[in-house]
Amino acid sequence: MQQPISITAIHSISALGSSPKKVWEQYLNDQCQIKNKTIGSVTALMAALAKDDRKEIEGLRLSNDAYKDLDDSVLYAIYVSRKVVSIAGWDKSSSFGVNIGSSRGATALFEKYYQSFLEKSTSETLSSPTTTLGNISSWVAQDLKSKGPDISHSITCSTGLHALLNGVAWLQSGMADQFLIGASEAALTDFTIAQMQALRVYAKRNIEYPCKALDLHKNHNTMVLGEAAASICLEKEISEKTIAIINGVGYATESISHNASISAEATCFQDAMKMAIKDKEISEIDIVITHTPGTIKGDIAEIKAIEKVFDKNKPAITTNKWKLGHTFATSGLLSLELAVLMLQHQEFISVPYLKEQDKPKQIRNIIVNAVGFGGNAVSVLISSP
Repeated sequence: MQQPISITAIHSISALGSSPKKVWEQYLNDQCQIKNKTIGSVTALMAALAKDDRKEIEGLRLSNDAYKDLDDSVLYAIYVSRKVVSIAGWDKSSSFGVNIGSSRGATALFEKYYQSFLEKSTSETLSSPTTTLGNISSWVAQDLKSKGPDISHSITCSTGLHALLNGVAWLQSGMADQFLIGASEAALTDFTIAQMQALRVYAKRNIEYPCKALDLHKNHNTMVLGEAAASICLEKEISEKTIAIINGVGYATESISHNASISAEATCFQDAMKMAIKDKEISEIDIVITHTPGTIKGDIAEIKAIEKVFDKNKPAITTNKWKLGHTFATSGLLSLELAVLMLQHQEFISVPYLKEQDKPKQIRNIIVNAVGFGGNAVSVLISSP
């Protein structure tokens, strides 16, 4: 990297809650937030927002007539973006860019409008503008009255960390001094869950920990879907507001043999982690927060990639998907939030069902991984300020 980039604020809404204090409290206990729930015609395990947070979102929807017809993914993004710019101290005089990504975009709204079309053979008036992917960043930019560029994109499950890559690039190019990046996913619909079940990766057992991410001895796939949004304020300068520093970024795309898989040793992760670590010694990395979605092949491949990169200097490894499920585009940013919290509190969050788990001697430098369908991996190295 040309220069380190500051993280000056981070905020999320997920099954863990909607405040940094609540999220950290949830990480300090071993309770899983994955529950059995019925949506439409499907009953399945999922990690949904709490009732109080759902009320907050509905309150936001009713606060503005223009918001009544927006998808939840847009409202989640507006909610966390308002919070995060307030924490960072950005105001109407601030000139910042916006890049909010989503794997699926306006999922529930698109399905609703399409069902209406099948029944009536005509389309609803707002079906197009409210279901386009660019709808998320443009509404966030409108709500915050930002003066910089607003960008939306989708690179499946690594989308959130790709938004961070974009923000870093804009800041290092000198085209912006502040950038709001994020991701939002509101994909808990019966059709979406049926799609994941059709891939034969979805968890079926309603046990204490339905998603067994990082358990390399499981004999069945255990991915579980969650909903969430997260936003992060990035700034060019290191200051007293800095809560963590981005010291390295890496990215890679590998050739794949199947639309939903990566190679046996996750070459894309190996290349991305090496690029992110470039300016540091391997031995300086204390923790890797993995993507590991809870699938047999995906989890093993990423661990093999870590072993290839670090060899005898293997850092402590953890994940949060056992607790809040896989939130598609937002998953990498929730992992980044966990990394920031561990740096701030100097406490390692382990996986409760793993009997033998190495703990770091110190917490200074953390790698966060994410990858999506198509083998698009991103690794981000963050450090204490």
